[in-house]
Amino acid sequence: MKSFIYSISLFAMLSVAAVPAYAQQSVSSTVSRKSDTRAASTKKTGVSDRARGRMSADGVSATDADLAWMKVVYRSLDLQDPANAALYFPEQSVDGQENLFRIMMHLLASGELTAYEYLDGREAFTDEYRLKVRDMLDRFHIYYTEGKGYSEKRQVFDIEESDIPSTEVLGYYMVERWEFDRRAGRMRTKVEALCPVLHRSEEFGHEAVRYPMFWVRYADIRPYLAGQLIFTDDDNNLPQSTYDDYFNLGLYKGEIYKTRNLRNKSMAQLYPDPEDLKHAQDSIENRLKSFDKNIWVPSLEEMQSKAGTATAANDSIAPAKKSTRKISGTRVSSKRPSKRVKSSSVKSGSTATRSVRNRKR
Repeated sequence: MKSFIYSISLFAMLSVAAVPAYAQQSVSSTVSRKSDTRAASTKKTGVSDRARGRMSADGVSATDADLAWMKVVYRSLDLQDPANAALYFPEQSVDGQENLFRIMMHLLASGELTAYEYLDGREAFTDEYRLKVRDMLDRFHIYYTEGKGYSEKRQVFDIEESDIPSTEVLGYYMVERWEFDRRAGRMRTKVEALCPVLHRSEEFGHEAVRYPMFWVRYADIRPYLAGQLIFTDDDNNLPQSTYDDYFNLGLYKGEIYKTRNLRNKSMAQLYPDPEDLKHAQDSIENRLKSFDKNIWVPSLEEMQSKAGTATAANDSIAPAKKSTRKISGTRVSSKRPSKRVKSSSVKSGSTATRSVRNRKR
């Protein structure tokens, strides 16, 4: 009997000791599965969920209560401009480096990026105008196949590298936002959206036609651009910057083709004359770049410094000297002598006289 009770007690003790070990093993296996899933997601996209959330939080604009002034402009980026060459090259994927359009297409095909329809004259980033990737691929004649795990809810596609028309995307439309933060006391420039523009000629020898493809919000694609290293000039071939650095530092160059206005008209519609259009574009550029400088009242020291500079400039001007000419050792003034006008006086008698010649007596 005692041996039976001893056996039961020993079995109970072993069972109690095994429960924490099993629980610890179960928790560790759960954590391992979650970490494996997270690692697989990171390996697939190159961006972890934590990094994606942090980048999205950093891209949030200041609230309207913090802003004292805001201007939304639309730019057209020509990739043939040397300043924008970093967005076009490399044309083919080389050593893990891809141009901007290839990154967009890979993310759209895998369902990791949301794009929106291009609407003529306006843009709407709502579910109503969410881009259907299959329709876009068919519209621009891009060959594709349904990817692994394809379903109606999760549409993924496989696109061969040679079928991506990256060499035909020769421009981008950009929505740029300039805002003055009253709390920080400075001007900030942010890229809100990007639209690749396809240049395609219907017939050989004809001028290429521009086809805006779709809009992508910069906040959505920013986490992926922050992990893609590029080199921005020909002097240093070591990729040390990212696409996110390129846009945040404003290294791109593009002309303004529209500003947000009440009538929703482009610059070409508002200024049909080319000279007036160029003047208006330059005026907007100068206003944007000098807005934060003109908003502050100069201090007393700055005013005194400007006054001292103006006084020194006036004192440095020497008085004008009379120019003289030297002829055969004689110094002759170049000032012409004034002519004296003599008034001729006519003498007349004080009384009239009569002739008495041949007068009869």
